[in-house]
Amino acid sequence: MKRTVLLAGCGNMGFAMLQGWLASGALSPADVHVVEPAGALRGRAEALGVHAVAGAGEVNAVPGLVILAVKPQVMADVLPAYVRFSQGGSAFLSIAAGIGTAFMAERLGSETPIIRCMPNTPAAIGKGMLVYWKNAHVSYEGETFVKTLLTASGRVARVGDESLIDAVTAVSGSGPAYVFHFIECLTDAGVSAGLPQEIAAELAMQTVMGSGALAAESADSPARLREQVTSPNGTTAAALAVLMKDGRMKALIGEAVEAAHRRAIELGS
Repeated sequence: MKRTVLLAGCGNMGFAMLQGWLASGALSPADVHVVEPAGALRGRAEALGVHAVAGAGEVNAVPGLVILAVKPQVMADVLPAYVRFSQGGSAFLSIAAGIGTAFMAERLGSETPIIRCMPNTPAAIGKGMLVYWKNAHVSYEGETFVKTLLTASGRVARVGDESLIDAVTAVSGSGPAYVFHFIECLTDAGVSAGLPQEIAAELAMQTVMGSGALAAESADSPARLREQVTSPNGTTAAALAVLMKDGRMKALIGEAVEAAHRRAIELGS
């Protein structure tokens, strides 16, 4: 497999992944073509040294891998321009939420090697969670190349059932928004308790960041770490008595993830 890439779409996620590939050395600028209709987005890609054009028709070379970083709503309109690359032997990697490989194979060809990936926004700083599924036509070499690219943006995992990508979308794909909202809520609660806005925001953000890092590095489970912080009849116990009463926080998060899961399935139908 040729280690060359055509990146279709250079919005926030596509651009962040491109930066990661180049910074890590996984790709050199000469290895990458970018297709991006928006002039400003195309310009920032060109500033990284890659060749960027407005349409797929302007790309003459057949890349080893086409990466589809476009919005799910426009995928059906975008794919026809890339059929010639699948006919030329290119593999495809899609990061569009809800768009299944059957949808893409119907338009690109039934034997097209396709990998479907769900990243999340921390990939922009190399701290993402990227989960993928591949169809039977993806070679070992092709999968290895894709894993190398994804690793530049964070941790990588593979699922053996494509339907699980919708669940991944609901947990880690949408998950950063849940965490950001928690930071908002914790900040507001700090202000209500009398803290200045700036200090409350710093406390909330650093607490979430530090707790996540500790959970990632500790051999103890999150439940055990929670217990270690919670002294009997102490301040943490008083707060958890509110959050955990009748399992309401668990139920609320479960409802949120289920809503996102349903929507991911709807997007692909």
